[in-house]
Amino acid sequence: MPCTSALDLHLPRITGPDIHCPVWCCTPGPGRSLHRFFDTSPISPDGRRLAVFRMPFEDRLNRSGEIGEVVVVDLDTGEERAVAQTAGWEPQLGCNLNWAGNDHLVFNDVDTESWTPMCVNLDVRTGRSERSPGGVYHVSPDGRYAAAASTEKMRRTQLGYGVLVPDAHSRRNIGAVDDDGLFITDLQTGARSLVVTLADAAALIPELRDLSPSELEAWEVYGFHSKWSPAGDRLIFTVRRYLHENLDRFNAFDRATQGMQVRFDVFTCRPDGSELCNALPARRWDHGGHHINFAPNGQSLTANIRLHPDEPLSLIRVGVDGQGFCKLTDNIPGSGHPTLHPNERHLLTDTYTHEALSFGDGTVPLRWIDLDRNTEEMLLRTGARVVPEHNRALRVDPHPAWDRSWQWVVFNGTDASNTRRVYLADLSRHLSQARPSSTSSQPQAACTPTASPA
Repeated sequence: MPCTSALDLHLPRITGPDIHCPVWCCTPGPGRSLHRFFDTSPISPDGRRLAVFRMPFEDRLNRSGEIGEVVVVDLDTGEERAVAQTAGWEPQLGCNLNWAGNDHLVFNDVDTESWTPMCVNLDVRTGRSERSPGGVYHVSPDGRYAAAASTEKMRRTQLGYGVLVPDAHSRRNIGAVDDDGLFITDLQTGARSLVVTLADAAALIPELRDLSPSELEAWEVYGFHSKWSPAGDRLIFTVRRYLHENLDRFNAFDRATQGMQVRFDVFTCRPDGSELCNALPARRWDHGGHHINFAPNGQSLTANIRLHPDEPLSLIRVGVDGQGFCKLTDNIPGSGHPTLHPNERHLLTDTYTHEALSFGDGTVPLRWIDLDRNTEEMLLRTGARVVPEHNRALRVDPHPAWDRSWQWVVFNGTDASNTRRVYLADLSRHLSQARPSSTSSQPQAACTPTASPA
């Protein structure tokens, strides 16, 4: 990463009474920019470049075939350079930009003649790219493999995270099918393989495994998140389902007010699909929750889960095998997109604008939680609102994401002109001021055991 004085030369420093760490705006140009997600560093492995997606507009959802831009920001010079265009995006995660090395970006596109989702591997130095059918959600830490569910079907359950194709090219999954699920693409060869089928997953879902084939066909079942562990030896794969009632639907999550309930289970597995485990079955999420992620040790998962209907969200941890479910703290509620620092003591998260911990005016905090002391502080306050506010898929989530040194954090926000921008925060002072954690050698010691739901 460049030093702070170099950043000050080329990027605007953001200051104010609610900014308690050094912060720079990395996209001061046209705006309309976002980085990918809270589980992926948008900074290249060498710390030199930041990858962002630039939307062509912010006031409506995109339509099939509309083009956005892949933009690389040189953190040494502040230059914003468009390196590619893509039709494979939605407004929450853009085109799912992932670094696969210092000079290679992997992202989604769509062949607009056949409406086939494509996985693109771009050399940002030469402009040369390789394309293969399929898609990408998350790239393995070594840059070799891309994991994804069927990106064109993700909007069946929730808008914003996959790619947009005409409705007729997003096939429905009636029942737990055996030709869809978790796909892995070898970025060197372009070969794509199905390593976990939705039928495999259904066999480990308590509510589905004993159903007859005709009973199972009352459900539509889809894959969604896929995430590599820090060591690249396991994956998270989330499976979502709902009773379809013979209706061809999209955006099932936003139809909850119409009586539709989406159930989801969180699986872990090896990269070849072996050791498949339903680590967080749907019953764990009965009262609400969100944003599963690997802990830095790769042996456990973290999330926000509401344990009882009259309680706030809890920050929880569970083993990749579903064992050892526990609360990380009894006193501090969960929110937003939490990530545990490798020091096993600090947790970083944001909030949604609708959550109680937001400020109620379209601004939200980045929260710095000390699990040792059971305390928290606000790192900064950022704008998180654009027009139209009624469209959930157009919301602006900060998605705070660590770089590979676990010192710098990239996050989304909005400025006074109400456009999306991407910011960089330096948390070195907060990390250096902390005394050594008493729990760092025993990661589970901070957990409060929690009984399994009935």
